[in-house]
Amino acid sequence: MKQTAITKEALQFLTKLSKNNNREWFTANKAVFKEHETAMKAFYGGLKEKMETHDDIEKFKMFRIYRDVRFSKDKTPYKAHFAGSYARAGARLRGGYYLQIKPGESFIAAGFWAPNKEDLLRIRKELELDASEFRQLINETSFKKIWGELQGDEVKTAPKGFDKEHADIDLIKKKMFIFVRKFKDKEVVATDFADKVSDSFKAIRPYFDLMSDILTTNLNGESLLD
Repeated sequence: MKQTAITKEALQFLTKLSKNNNREWFTANKAVFKEHETAMKAFYGGLKEKMETHDDIEKFKMFRIYRDVRFSKDKTPYKAHFAGSYARAGARLRGGYYLQIKPGESFIAAGFWAPNKEDLLRIRKELELDASEFRQLINETSFKKIWGELQGDEVKTAPKGFDKEHADIDLIKKKMFIFVRKFKDKEVVATDFADKVSDSFKAIRPYFDLMSDILTTNLNGESLLD
């Protein structure tokens, strides 16, 4: 396995880009950007190899540096970060992984960002029926040490058709079911960063396994894939 690492120079370039987010500066420094982009792709690819030792990763995608400013109030043309996502393979394996590298704001995330309406309803119905296994898993000490609290946007009161007084309404209200772990710059440029990220993603597997089971069965536990 090819060992790769993120350099301090890559973070320094992103800092400069943040302060000079215009086409003139970027064009003048595009050759330097391409060098960092190539190295970053190697890092993301190496991380994929590590992740494949504990999960079935179908593909990974690095996002372009160029921003779509057509419908944004922020008209800066470039993202001052590198980012990429990893998709799990097969209909039985649900959930996704994300890694963003940005000076002072690097983080990984895992979970369910924008479930379609069918999946979201299925998750909510499961939590309405019995959220005990879900709560036990996300509150397990070693899990919380790595991933902290469940995050994600939510509705203000209760989704249509659900009791706002339900004991688990705090979970049912969620529109996203994600976990985030932040990293300091010194951790990002450390030689063990890829291992730390991979180990963190490995620790999320029990959550993915539970959610995959929910999303591939009905409320009676009967498979929807057969």
